Amino acid sequence: MNFLRGVMGGQSAGPQHTEAETIQKLCDRVASSTLLDDRRNAVRALKSLSKKYRLEVGIQAMEHLIHVLQTDRSDSEIIAYALDTLYNIISNDEEEEVDDVEEENSTKQSEDLGSQFTEIFIKQPENVTLLLSLLEEFDFHVRWPGVRLLTSLLKQLGPPVQQIILVSPMGVSRLMDLLADSREIIRNDGVLLLQALTRGNGAIQKIVAFENAFERLLDIITEEGNSDGGIVVEDCLILLQNLLKNNNSNQNFFKEGSYIQRMKPWFEVGDENSGWSAQKVTNLHLMLQLVRVLVSPTNPPGATSSCQKAMFQCGLLQQLCTILMATGIPADILTETINTVSEVIRGCQVNQDYFASVNAPSNPPRPAIVVLLMSMVNERQPFVLRCAVLYCFQCFLYKNQKGQGEIVATLLPSTIDATGNSVSAGQLLCGGLFSTDSLSNWCAAVALAHALQGNATQKEQLLRVQLATSIGNPPVSLLQQCTNILSQGSKIQTRVGLLMLLCTWLSNCPIAVTHFLHNSANVPFLTGQIAENLGEEEQLVQGLCALLLGISIYFNDNSLENYMKEKLKQLIEKRIGKENFIEKLGFISKHELYSRASQKPQPNFPSPEYMIFDHEFTKLVKELEGVITKAIYKSSEEDKKEEEVKKTLEQHDSIVTHYKNMIREQDLQLEELKQQVSTLKCQNEQLQTAVTQQASQIQQHKDQYNLLKVQLGKDNHHQGSHGDGAQVNGIQPEEISRLREEVEELKSQQGLLQSQLAEKDSLIENLKSSQVSAGNEQASAAASPRDSEQVVELKQELTALKSQLNSQSLEMTRLQAENRELLQRAEALAKSAPVEGESENVATAKTTDVEGRLSALLQETKELKNEIKALSEEKTAIKMQLDSSNSTIAILQMEKDKLDIEVTDSKKEQDDLLVLLADQDQKILSLKSKLKILGHPVEEEDESGDQDDDDDETDDGDKDQDI
Repeated sequence: MNFLRGVMGGQSAGPQHTEAETIQKLCDRVASSTLLDDRRNAVRALKSLSKKYRLEVGIQAMEHLIHVLQTDRSDSEIIAYALDTLYNIISNDEEEEVDDVEEENSTKQSEDLGSQFTEIFIKQPENVTLLLSLLEEFDFHVRWPGVRLLTSLLKQLGPPVQQIILVSPMGVSRLMDLLADSREIIRNDGVLLLQALTRGNGAIQKIVAFENAFERLLDIITEEGNSDGGIVVEDCLILLQNLLKNNNSNQNFFKEGSYIQRMKPWFEVGDENSGWSAQKVTNLHLMLQLVRVLVSPTNPPGATSSCQKAMFQCGLLQQLCTILMATGIPADILTETINTVSEVIRGCQVNQDYFASVNAPSNPPRPAIVVLLMSMVNERQPFVLRCAVLYCFQCFLYKNQKGQGEIVATLLPSTIDATGNSVSAGQLLCGGLFSTDSLSNWCAAVALAHALQGNATQKEQLLRVQLATSIGNPPVSLLQQCTNILSQGSKIQTRVGLLMLLCTWLSNCPIAVTHFLHNSANVPFLTGQIAENLGEEEQLVQGLCALLLGISIYFNDNSLENYMKEKLKQLIEKRIGKENFIEKLGFISKHELYSRASQKPQPNFPSPEYMIFDHEFTKLVKELEGVITKAIYKSSEEDKKEEEVKKTLEQHDSIVTHYKNMIREQDLQLEELKQQVSTLKCQNEQLQTAVTQQASQIQQHKDQYNLLKVQLGKDNHHQGSHGDGAQVNGIQPEEISRLREEVEELKSQQGLLQSQLAEKDSLIENLKSSQVSAGNEQASAAASPRDSEQVVELKQELTALKSQLNSQSLEMTRLQAENRELLQRAEALAKSAPVEGESENVATAKTTDVEGRLSALLQETKELKNEIKALSEEKTAIKMQLDSSNSTIAILQMEKDKLDIEVTDSKKEQDDLLVLLADQDQKILSLKSKLKILGHPVEEEDESGDQDDDDDETDDGDKDQDI
C-alpha cells in the first residue's frame, strides 16, 4: 500500500515527466521482480494509470503485460489486472468528463489510438491465440476481462482479428462456449463478442451457425421473455441477423432445423394498449426484420419460397396478420409489420390466397386489402405507412393472376355494388387516381399498373370500365379519362404516374393500343409534348410520352388506317425527328431516381417528391427501350417481314397449344382408364373371395353328404348283401381300385426317375472323363476347376435325390402293405358281419379305426404326389444345369482347338526360322573360307563370338520350341 500511495502521490503532484517515470519504474518492476506480489502490485498500479495516461501506459507497458499473460497464468488476479489494463489501452470508451467543445477532437484521437494499439497487439498472432486460450479459464476474473478485450479488438480492427481467430484451432468453438456460461454477464458479453466476430464474414457465420448457435440464441430469447425481454433479446436478434443476412447456407440450415416455427411466439402481443415500452418496440422491430431477412426478394427464389411456405404452415403469417388488424399498435411497428407481410406473401400463391381472405375486425367485416388501400389514398396518413401499403398491394399482385382478376373485377359494371354500402378496392383506386392529392394519384396509378402487369386478359377487361364524370354527361372510359387528365397539365408526379399506368396498360396489348389511338387527340398531344423544348423538370414527362408513343407503334396491329405503323413513323420523322425522339426516350433511364428505383422492389423513398419511378416499371423500360428504337428505324418491308414471322410464330404456338390440349385430354383419359382398371380389380378380388367362400361351402356340403352316407350304411348294415358289405364307411370298391391304380402309377414314375438318374450318372461320368482329357491343355486350365466344382455339386444333388427316392420307395412299399392289410380286414369284416353277429359297438369301433387309417392313407398318398411333383421340378432344374455345363464344355473345347491350331502354326514358323538360320550359317562359313583363300585375314575371336551368338540363338530357339 505504501508503494501504491507513493505512485499516486507522484502522479498528482509532479509534472508530466513524473508520470512517465513512474510508469517506467512500474514496467521495470513487472519485468524484473522475482516476487509475484510485487509484480501483481505493479500491474495493478498500471491499471489505475491506464485510463488517464493511456498513451504512456500503452507504449511502455504493452509488451510487459503480454509477457505477464504468458508466464503468470497460475495467478488469476495478476492476469485479471493485465487484461483490464490492455482493455483500457485498446478500448475507445471515454470518461464522461470531457467538455463539449473538445469532445469531437478527443473522440477522433481516441479512435486512432485504439486502432494503433490494436495493430501492435495483433502484429503477433500468438497474442490473439493466447487470449483465446485464456477464455477457457472458468474463473470470472479472467474470463470476463478476456471477453471484453477480444470484443474491443474486433471493434477496432475486425477483419484481421477475424482471420486470426478463423485459422486458430477450435478458435470459434471456444467462443461459442460463452453462450452456455451460467453467469449472465459473461453470456451477454459473449453475445456482443459474437456480434463483432460474425459481422461481414461468411465463413465464420457458417461455423457459428453449425456450432448450434441458433438453438442457444432462441433459448436465450425465450428465457428472457421474447419481445418483452430486455436489451439481451435485442443483442441476440442482432446476432441472428448477422448470421442469416445474405447467407444462403445459414438460411437453409435455419429453415431445415425447424427454427421458423419457434419464431411464432414472438408475435403473440395481444391487444394491450399500455404494454409498449421502447425496448419492446425495438425488440419487435428487430424480430420483424429477421423474418424479412428469410423472405427477402434478393434471396434465391427457391429458398424464399420454402421459407414462405413454412411460415404459412406454422401459423406465423396468421399471427402477423393478427397484428396487422389489431388496434393500439405503434405506427412504426405497424409499418414494419405491413412490409413483413408483404414479403411473406410475395409470389407465393397459397399465402396470397390466405391474405385475400383476411378480414378486419369491423362491423360489417371488410377485407384487409380494402382497409389498407383506404390508408394508402388518405393523405392524412404518414408517408412511410402509405409506402408500406403500396408495397403490400404490389406483393399481393406479384405473379398472382387470380388476385389481379379480382381487383379488376371490382371496377367492372357487373360487380359494382349498386347500393353503395360497401367500398371495393377498385373504387378506392379510382378515387385515388382522380383525387387532388398528387401522391394518391401516383400510388393509385402504380397499384392499377400492378393489377395489369403481365396479364393481357385484365388489360382487355379494364377497357370496359366506364366512369361517370358529371351529372348529365355520358360516361367516359377509364382510358379516356386518364388521357384527359394528362392533357390538363396537372402536377409532374400525377402525370408520371398516369404515363406509367398507360405504358403498362398498352404494352403487349394491341386492342388497348387501338382504343388509345382511336381518340384523335392523343397522338397530337404526345407529339406536341415530345417536340417542345421544356425545362429539366419536364424532360422526364417527355421521355415517358416518347415511350408511350413508341409502344403505340411497336404493338400496333394496323387496324386503324390513319394510325398505322408506317404513318406514325412518318409523323415522328416530320414533327420530331428520329434522333430527337430517341434522345427524349433516353431521358427515362438517365434520370437520377431511375437507378435507385431499379435496385429493390420496395418503394423506399425519403420524402414524397422522390416518389417518381416504380421498380416493375423500370424493368418494362429496359425491355422496351431497345425494341422501340429498332422499330423506329425499321423500314416498311422489314415490318412486313416481321409481321409474317409473327404470324408464323403464332400459328406455331397455336399448333403447340393444340397438341398440349390433346396431351392433356389423353392424360385425363388415361387417368379415367386407370381408375376403371382399379375398380375392376377390386370387383375381381371381391368375386374371387365369393368363389372361395362358395367352394368352402360346397366342401362342407360334401362332408355332410359323406356323413349321411355313413349313417345310412350303419342302418343298412344287417340287411346288406355280400356285395354291399364291400362298402366300408362310405368308401366304395371303385375308390379302392382307384387307389391301387395311383399306387401303380407312383411305382412307374419311380422307375422312370431311377432310369433318368442312371442316364445323368453316365452323362456326368462322360463329362468327368472329357474334362480329365482336356485338363492338360492350356485353354482348359483356367476353366476346369469351375466345371469340376459344378460337377461335384451336381453329384451331391443327385445323391441327395437318390436317398430321397429310396426313402420314398420304402415308404410307398410300407403304405402298400398297410393298404392291402386294411383291404383284407375290410373284406373279412364284411364277410363275418352277418354270420357272427357281433355287437354293434364293436363293429362301430372297428369301422372307425378303418376309416381313420384309410383317411391317413389318402393324405399320405397326396403327400407322395406332391413330393413326386417336387422331384420332377428338381429333375428339370438339374437337366437345365447339365445343359448349361454341356454348353460351357463345348465352348471350352472350341477354344482349346483354336489354341492347338495356334500352337501348331507357331511351331511351323519356328522350324522355318531354324532352317533359314542354318542356311545363313552355311553361307557365312562359305564366305569366310573364300576370304581366307583370297588372302584376307579372318579373326578367330569373331568366329568364336559368332559361334557363341549362334549357340545363343539355337538355345533360344530350343527354349521357344520347348515352350
